[in-house]
Amino acid sequence: MKLSAKSATLLALAIIIALAPIFFPSGYYFRVGTVIFINSIAVIGMVILTGFAGQISLGHAGFAGIGAYACALLPIYLGIHPGLAAVLGAFLSGVIAWVVGRPILKLKGYYLAVASLGFGILIAMVLSNERDITRGPDGIDVPDLGLRALLKDWGLNLSNGEFWYAFCGIFLLIGAWIALNLQHSPTGRALRALHSSEIAASTVGVDVAKQKLNAFVISAVYASVAGSLLALQNKFVTPDVAGYMHSIEMVTMAVLGGAASVLGGILGATILTLLPQVLTVFAEYEQLVLGLIMMLVMIFMRDGLLPSIAKLIRGRGE
Repeated sequence: MKLSAKSATLLALAIIIALAPIFFPSGYYFRVGTVIFINSIAVIGMVILTGFAGQISLGHAGFAGIGAYACALLPIYLGIHPGLAAVLGAFLSGVIAWVVGRPILKLKGYYLAVASLGFGILIAMVLSNERDITRGPDGIDVPDLGLRALLKDWGLNLSNGEFWYAFCGIFLLIGAWIALNLQHSPTGRALRALHSSEIAASTVGVDVAKQKLNAFVISAVYASVAGSLLALQNKFVTPDVAGYMHSIEMVTMAVLGGAASVLGGILGATILTLLPQVLTVFAEYEQLVLGLIMMLVMIFMRDGLLPSIAKLIRGRGE
C-alpha cells in the first residue's frame, strides 16, 4: 500500500522523534530536542503565513508572549489550571490576531512587515513595563503543569527532560498534521494562489482579504501554543519571549529551511536551534558563522535548504 505524501511526511517525522533519543549522549539533549520541537511549532505557523499565503510578519513573537504569559498570569490571578490557561492564551491570540490583522493585512510588502513589527514591540513593552502585573523584565514563575506527576501515579516514571521531549513531540506531530491537511485543502490551494498573485487569485473567486486573515490567525495560534509550551517547560518566563529578535529568529528559521514546506520549516528550526550548541567552540564568532550560513543559503538556495536539496536530487534522478 502506497502512502500519500502527507502520511509519509508524518510517519518520517514520528520515526525521527521516536528514534533520536537513542543517539543522545546525555539527558541534556532531551531539553535541546524539546526546544527544537517548540521552535518548530512556531515556525510551522510562519510557513502557513509566509510560505503558503505570502505574507510577512516581524511581530509574531508577540503572540508567543501572549501564550507564555497566559500560563503565568491566569493561574495566579484567576486560579486557572496552567493547561487551560494555555488554551485560553491561544484563543486570545487568535482573537487579537483577527482584530489586528484586519487593518494591517491591507498593507503590502515592507509596510506590512513594519506594522506587524510595531505590534510585536507593543506587546513586549506592555510585558516589560506593567511590573505590577507581569513582574517586568525580571520575569515571572509559571506553575507546574502537573501532568508528569499524574503519569508517575499511573506507573510511567519519566525524567523531566524525557517528559517534555515526548509531550512537545506530540504537539509537533499534531501541528504538522494540521498544517499538512491545510496545505492540501481548498483553503491551502487558495492561500498558495494568492501567494502567487493576489489579483489572479481574486479573479478566480478567492476572497483574498479573508484568506490572508485566516492565515494570520492560524499562525498566531501556533506561535501562542509554542510560547505556552516554552513557559510551561521552563517554569519561568521573561518579556524576551515576545522580543523583536525572537520574531526575527522565527522568520529566519522558516526561510532557511524552506518557507513553503512544513518539513523545511522544521529543518530550519532544527538547524538554528542546534547551531549555538555546535558553535560553542567558536563562541566569539557564532553570529558571524550564522550570518555566513544564511548568506550562502540565500545566494545559492533561494527556496530554502529542503526544497533546494529535493530539486537537486530530482535533477540527478532524471
